[in-house]
Amino acid sequence: MTAMQDGCSSKPMSDEELQKLTVGELKPHNATITLVEHDPRWPELFEREANRVCSVLGNKALRVEHVGSTSVPGLCAKPIIDMLLVVADSADEPSYVPDLEAAGYILQVREPEWFEHRLFKGPDTDTNLHVFSVGTSEVERMLRFRDWLRANDADRDKYARVKRNLAQREWRHVQHYAEAKTSIVEEIMERANSAK
Repeated sequence: MTAMQDGCSSKPMSDEELQKLTVGELKPHNATITLVEHDPRWPELFEREANRVCSVLGNKALRVEHVGSTSVPGLCAKPIIDMLLVVADSADEPSYVPDLEAAGYILQVREPEWFEHRLFKGPDTDTNLHVFSVGTSEVERMLRFRDWLRANDADRDKYARVKRNLAQREWRHVQHYAEAKTSIVEEIMERANSAK
């Protein structure tokens, strides 16, 4: 979920562009994408991680949600729990980053130009913890997409077909796979938004 997923560009981000957003060394993927069928344990893993985040951040965690494909029953997914954390100001790293790092989370992506997005990897569960500021439009977009796929079998199945097709290709970076899904995500979001 990075800036290039919002349809800003059809050209994949270069290694140099990705390195600017990456905290630490950028490591190429150079492989296909592993998708698995929905695992009924994913909501439990999310709950465990959400409890950990809330226990270390307390009232700084304004909202914690399970997002991404693992949050949609019946949808194939990379076996990585995507979590959404809303804080007062995601750019104010000293207010929450040290607490998350003390709990074992590792800051991997910093995107000041895309809603001040931050991405952490989890300590012992394969987790992507996406951090945004309260009031950011991307928060509602992610939740609307999740909720639409949970309720709409046709779009969930269509999204799964596109994901499976793309996953068979070799990708230099997982981000490039994410970018390749932009058009299907935008198509589904148009239907979700028009149904509001």
